[in-house]
Amino acid sequence: MIDMRVNIAGVPFKNPVIAASGSFGFGREFGKFYDLSRLGGISVKGLSLKPRQGNPVPRIAEASSGMLNSVGLQNPGVEEFIREEIPFLREHDTVVIANIFGNAVEDYCEMARVLDGQDVDMLEMNISCPNVKQGGAAFGSQPESVLEITKRVRECTQKPLIVKLTPNVSDIAAVAAAAEQGGADAVSLINTLLGMKIDIRTRRPVLANNTGGLSGPAIKPVAVRMVYQAAQAVSIPVIGLGGIMNGEDAVEFLLAGASAVQVGTANLVNPYACVEVIDGIKHYMKQNKIENINEMVGRVEMN
Repeated sequence: MIDMRVNIAGVPFKNPVIAASGSFGFGREFGKFYDLSRLGGISVKGLSLKPRQGNPVPRIAEASSGMLNSVGLQNPGVEEFIREEIPFLREHDTVVIANIFGNAVEDYCEMARVLDGQDVDMLEMNISCPNVKQGGAAFGSQPESVLEITKRVRECTQKPLIVKLTPNVSDIAAVAAAAEQGGADAVSLINTLLGMKIDIRTRRPVLANNTGGLSGPAIKPVAVRMVYQAAQAVSIPVIGLGGIMNGEDAVEFLLAGASAVQVGTANLVNPYACVEVIDGIKHYMKQNKIENINEMVGRVEMN
């Protein structure tokens, strides 16, 4: 028997595969292709206090082995999520993770308070956003700011709290440790790498916002390295993401120290990506006579 169950911060998952925030929306479109109950969890599209239109177009561009996006966290706002999307998500047997963001610490705190009494299983805090009160630097760019915002949000909710880390830092281990010190129950990484694409005919950036987040297979080696470093630095669970396209990719993250994985950009290429990743992990376990998926976590043998 293959046991793919994992436990993240006291929350049981039937398998370690979570649809990542952003590319999966609220799951409605993908529910037309397969039963969402097959998923370990869904991290919903990033939520703000008020509806947000996002950045001007064009805001998506292809890149070598990946894509750039500057969508700008377009979303319907937390109140519509509570009213329209939670009931839909609860029709399925899967863990529901509310991804939240803001431009001030108070925004994050208010989001945590609003969602604390709602029927979601966990919160995931995206700290790649610019702190408008501190000159626009991302909340997640320095261990000190990660510690502060995590402590503040931790005080505002009883829900298990995942802190989603940006890779655009000099020391990911220190940032992960700061999140744990601040009270995070888990960390997820990596978010997108900052990139740019230029149209050589117009000599202008392809994206209207000039720069965007690079995701997809191109960033996987960076993500695997950072997940390994973060897992060495913290005692809380690590959720790995960044360029996972199939089961073998996911196994790399598990061996590096991730207790679970998230699948993002792959969903835009293949709507069945998440379930194929689940099946791919199971196939690897059968091939290697691994009965319990937790036996794989952190089992990389370094040279």
